Amino acid sequence: MVLSIVQSPELQSSSTVNSIFASRYVQDPLPRYKMGESSIPKEAAYQIIHDELLLDGNPRLNLASFVTTWMEPECDQLIMEGMNKNYVDMDEYPVTTELQNRCVNMIAHLFNAPVDETEAAVGVGTVGSSEAIMLAGLAFKKKWQNKRKAEGKSCSNPNIVTGSNVQVCWEKFARYFEVELKEVKVVEGYYVMDPTKAVEMVDENTICVAAILGSTYNGEFEDVKLLNDLLEQKNKTTGWDTPIHVDAASGGFVAPFLYPELVWDFRLPLVKSINVSGHKYGLVYAGVGWVIWRSKEDLPEELIFHINYLGADQPTFTLNFSKGSSQIIAQYYQFLRMGFEGYKNVMQNCMESARQLRQGLEKTGCFDIVSKEKGIPLVAFAFKDKAKQGLAFKLSKALRHYGWIIPAYNMPANAEHVIILRVVVREDFGRQLVEKLLSHMKIVLDELHDDDAPPVPKITFTIDLNPSVIKGEHGDGGVLHVPGASVYWKQEKPEIVHKEILLVDEKTKGIC
Repeated sequence: MVLSIVQSPELQSSSTVNSIFASRYVQDPLPRYKMGESSIPKEAAYQIIHDELLLDGNPRLNLASFVTTWMEPECDQLIMEGMNKNYVDMDEYPVTTELQNRCVNMIAHLFNAPVDETEAAVGVGTVGSSEAIMLAGLAFKKKWQNKRKAEGKSCSNPNIVTGSNVQVCWEKFARYFEVELKEVKVVEGYYVMDPTKAVEMVDENTICVAAILGSTYNGEFEDVKLLNDLLEQKNKTTGWDTPIHVDAASGGFVAPFLYPELVWDFRLPLVKSINVSGHKYGLVYAGVGWVIWRSKEDLPEELIFHINYLGADQPTFTLNFSKGSSQIIAQYYQFLRMGFEGYKNVMQNCMESARQLRQGLEKTGCFDIVSKEKGIPLVAFAFKDKAKQGLAFKLSKALRHYGWIIPAYNMPANAEHVIILRVVVREDFGRQLVEKLLSHMKIVLDELHDDDAPPVPKITFTIDLNPSVIKGEHGDGGVLHVPGASVYWKQEKPEIVHKEILLVDEKTKGIC
């Protein structure tokens, strides 16, 4: 059934009436597997989707994700203005291309790349750090292959050395591009890659060693300088030239502002490329990452494609082609608007909120803090009582009833018996929200503790009766005669009845 309805401006201005209008318009179930046969008014389409999206979680309360969930209205406007520009059409949109190049240069200087003020840095914008890591990995693989071929050696078994705490995109790279992934296992109490063990795993087929600046699991920085020093010694001994890639997806926009004395970047000679996520602490909405190379020599020319069917010669090195320009524009807005001082202030505020949260959790007496004070702004914590670590999943689920999304998960292989919760502190998670989270945390912990209290004994009585019945004279009553009764009792096995919100014991899915 198709209705022909024209809404008045008054009707369009009322979201409640719009909802009623949309529900009346769609008589059949919403199409899920194939397109509907008929068109519907734009107001109805908007309201249907708008109402359904209300069931999503609140991005501001999603403390599982590193991804930026708030930007200034002026930047939101620029994003809307740039949505219809295709990023790859460099000849048609030369200013957008120039903004990308400026961002690459700014990040390269932030990471102390050996380029002077007038020299263009080598790098590219991506849809996130996953694509950036794929591109960096391909560059390492191609350089290794070229060298092996020049030496007349086999290039059929490349490998890469990482810690077992790496993000899943490294596993994707290894599987998609046929590279063996050699992982340094973490151990309880030390949840990042051990540089000494990593260098021991390096062989002549290692295309690079990947270090993480800001572990996904607990926010800790790996010791890139020690890795560089140990690897330099091994390279001198063996004659190899195994390089380092730094996965700074989370920490790349934190360390330069909070820990300028920390040496982890291009100041180390073996660091050949670095990736960073603009949509994390780069303070841009989801959809932008960056990869920067030390020099042109570190990006093999055969990986760069040149096209001219869009109007001019355009070099391109990406895994995808068309994409919007909005996130590139938004990144440049943040660099221009914030400057070094602005980013430093934001990161300091985030760390202060993380400190407040950490202190609040410690005061409960229930948790051990797993994250380090020097790292990215997050707080990872586990129940002190090892016998109660499974409560982490129940705590995570219970907090969802207040809107909070806080993941509970097992640590990587070799420490998977450790179950932690993690709160990512972003720019829009201020101290007022920290206090509210702690108050809700206390309520849930009290409920969990109530469930752990000793149960009230339950006793079952069984009474055997041997009655005789004497009927009344008129059938309207009678007398129950009980000549004897026996009472038996036993204490049953204690039983704890959990509250409904704690019944399901399952993991929070995914680590962002």
